[in-house]
Amino acid sequence: MKDFILFRHMLTPVLLQILFWLAVVACIYTGIYDIAHSEIYRGIEILLIGPILARIASEILILFFRINATLTEICHNTHRYSANKD
Repeated sequence: MKDFILFRHMLTPVLLQILFWLAVVACIYTGIYDIAHSEIYRGIEILLIGPILARIASEILILFFRINATLTEICHNTHRYSANKD
């Protein structure tokens, strides 16, 4: 809980995953709706391309949090190494 209060634990990556799945569900619903209402090509397009674009956008945003986690790990390892060296 302390890490969450001090912003050491990020909430946004979890929210991004939830938003990704909501976007996928929205694409499926919209695609089926369009197919049912005689917009067959548009519906198929949304069904195929929509989830892929949602995934790409989510991965780009989550990438920033992964970079931050990796840099934090490097920082901790560097401090640990310099403390053991002295």
